[in-house]
Amino acid sequence: MAEETHKKILFKYYSTYLEEIVSETMWAEVIDVEKGYFKLDNIPFFGPLIATDDIFRAEYDENEKNFIHRETIQSSGNSIVQVLILEEGFDKEIIREKLKSINCISEGLNDTFFAVEIVKNVDYSIVKSLLDEYESNSIIEFAEPCLSEKHRTDLLKN
Repeated sequence: MAEETHKKILFKYYSTYLEEIVSETMWAEVIDVEKGYFKLDNIPFFGPLIATDDIFRAEYDENEKNFIHRETIQSSGNSIVQVLILEEGFDKEIIREKLKSINCISEGLNDTFFAVEIVKNVDYSIVKSLLDEYESNSIIEFAEPCLSEKHRTDLLKN
C-alpha cells in the first residue's frame, strides 16, 4: 500500500467574518506523521492564522476522528486575504482574473466570497492597491486575516 502523501486536517477557530466558532477541513501534505508535522496545501476560507505552505503540528483527536491543527511551527511567508463582493450582480471572476495575472490564486466559496493566496515573492502593495480600488468604489470589502511579515514590509516600502 502506498504511503499517504496528504491528509485532511480539521481547523477550529473563531471567524470574525461569521462571528462564530468555525470548523474547516483542509488538505495538508504529510511531513512527519509520527511528530504530527504537516504543510498546508489549501487556501483557508475563514481565516485561521495560517497560510498555504506553512508548516504546522496536528494531533489525532479520538472524539473528532480526525487530525486537529494545534500550532503553526514555521511560516512560509505567504498570506491569505478574504474578499466579499458587495455590489449585487458583480462577477467576482473579474477580480480573481486580475489577481491571477499578478500570481495570486484564489478559491471561491460562493458567488460573493473568495479567499486569495498571496505567495511570498509577490509584492503585496500591488495586490492591496488593486483591492483598495475596488473597495473605494464599494464593490468589495476585504480582510487580511493572515498577513506575513514579508507582506507587511511590502506596505512600508511605499
